[in-house]
Amino acid sequence: MLQPIHYNVSRFTEFDIYLFKQGKHTKLYEKMGSHPMTSDKKTGVYFAVWAPNAKNVSVRGDFNHYDIDAHPLRLRGDESGIWEGFIEGIEIGLTYKYHIVSQHHGIVHEKSDPYAFYSEKPSNSASRIWDINKYQWNDTAWMGVRRRHNAHDAPISVYEIHFGSWRRKVEEENRYLTYREMAVELVDYLQMMNYTHVEFMPLTEYPYFGSWGYQVVGYFAATARYGEPEDLMYLIDLLHQNSIGVIMDWVPSHFAVDMHGLINFDGTALYEHDDPRQGFHPEWGSIIFNYGRNEVKSFLISSAMFWLEKYHIDGIRVDAVASMLYLNYAREEGEWIPNQYGGNENLEAVDFMRQLNTTVYGEHPDVLMIAEESTAWPMVTRPVHVGGLGFGFKWNMGWMHDTLKYFSYDPVYRSHHHHQITFSMWYAFDENFMLPLSHDEVVHMKGSLINKMPGSNEQKFANLRALYAYMMAHPGKKLLFMGGEIAQFAEWNYKQSLDWHLLEYPLHSKLQKMLSDLNKLYKEQRALHLYDEKREGFEWIDDSDYQHNCLTFMRKSDNMDETIIVISNFADTTRHNYRIGLPFAGEFEEIFNSQSDFYEGWNIGNSGMLTSEAIPFHGRDYSLDVTLPPLGVIYLKVNKRF
Repeated sequence: MLQPIHYNVSRFTEFDIYLFKQGKHTKLYEKMGSHPMTSDKKTGVYFAVWAPNAKNVSVRGDFNHYDIDAHPLRLRGDESGIWEGFIEGIEIGLTYKYHIVSQHHGIVHEKSDPYAFYSEKPSNSASRIWDINKYQWNDTAWMGVRRRHNAHDAPISVYEIHFGSWRRKVEEENRYLTYREMAVELVDYLQMMNYTHVEFMPLTEYPYFGSWGYQVVGYFAATARYGEPEDLMYLIDLLHQNSIGVIMDWVPSHFAVDMHGLINFDGTALYEHDDPRQGFHPEWGSIIFNYGRNEVKSFLISSAMFWLEKYHIDGIRVDAVASMLYLNYAREEGEWIPNQYGGNENLEAVDFMRQLNTTVYGEHPDVLMIAEESTAWPMVTRPVHVGGLGFGFKWNMGWMHDTLKYFSYDPVYRSHHHHQITFSMWYAFDENFMLPLSHDEVVHMKGSLINKMPGSNEQKFANLRALYAYMMAHPGKKLLFMGGEIAQFAEWNYKQSLDWHLLEYPLHSKLQKMLSDLNKLYKEQRALHLYDEKREGFEWIDDSDYQHNCLTFMRKSDNMDETIIVISNFADTTRHNYRIGLPFAGEFEEIFNSQSDFYEGWNIGNSGMLTSEAIPFHGRDYSLDVTLPPLGVIYLKVNKRF
């Protein structure tokens, strides 16, 4: 029997409509979409969709055999462009789509729900009716203290993961793990590796697996590939119960061209620009949001708030910020439209990002907002009220490019490129930086991290160990993409599991152990993280020894006794009696050596206590003789001050 539809039910107030039209509604997921509810003692589902240029909108689904005429929605009379209706007696889990007939030429569109909480598993594309509020969370303790874990003076070491290729069940036709299977395996792994946070590449619903999740259709739906929404909540809950923060990649920069998605939603460029010079992304073949349309701003900001509130996400990494900031991004002359002042800045996108960060931090001051921004745009991580974009952190792409380039050189030639390894310190404190060795560096024929290193197999591993040790000591929070910790030789392939069998070989397993130890040191040694973004946390001892490919610097906390001295020898030569200047007299201990035999290194370094001498050096009153292993990094810590 066909269930009746009622039009006297609405979840919107006049104030909701006002906020929506002003671009100020931050909780649209409570209003738009499909919502199981009871009205006038009748149980059913309320539907609401924004389609201001539609002639007719109806809901097709399992409950009406996908009949386009069975359940027409009614356009509200307030010029909001919202169509709504309450269908009695239908159940959670049933699928549906919107049948939209455009006012323009009567074009018909079959659309999934932009505000759906769940969908069919791709390649199917219908939305599902779902109750997003039924999961019972058990992370109260974490939520009460996460401010401490996400603070700028906290150790933040992030493990970036692509869900579908971290581990697979090879014996079961190479299938990927479910959310609940991942909950068991990933929590144990992150604890073993001493990571503080995990970052998931996008888990919002997306049609094409090869996009890695970056071409989205469902901004409020966790992808159905790995399970139901409650299963992802369980994974996040378990991570929280084990004191691991969760960051999610989020993509407000562009969306998928798939016709069941946002594109040309009601027969017009509703979410996007009509002009391809503004609305089409030439590099990615995707569609760019119209940040100047208030309803679109409400949509996107509500999406960010949704993941923070309903999924307890601890941080959002905003993808491709540079592509949003510049109107001429990836475009040639004549392929873009200048702003009202004739410039290439996307002023509407700037306003959107400032509003996004103001909204998020206004309601959730204990989360992370991270920008993937690759240009010199000023004040990305400075407050909005002083002219900044308002992000909490920015990926330091300059450090990443320069460092990987430097390490790619044979040590014989590194002295000619010494500036590449020191230059980052000139701007290290201009923003709140995160140092990324991300998925983008190990795909598209760029080579894996281990294969970017020069030399023999042993030299490659020594170089990679030195890179990681240098990264952990460099100011800034840390991020490493999965597979880097086991020195996977092959480039990342999203269709298959990481090469975990490599851990059968000592060079790989001991590198993994070194990353675990480095993460532990980074967490425990306050000097390595307390002032990650402040100049007082860093001091050069010697940045000019290009002849020997050596760098020496101090990481400092608010207690001089916690000082860590970091010495890097990026030459393939042992340095005996290498003298470094010291600001005070004392006894020092080598607490880390990337060339230790614990990590399959060459076991060259400094055992026992090292005592300073009253010999001026490097402009300081005291100095110390140390042994530097080739292609190695050592950390010294004050044991006793004299």
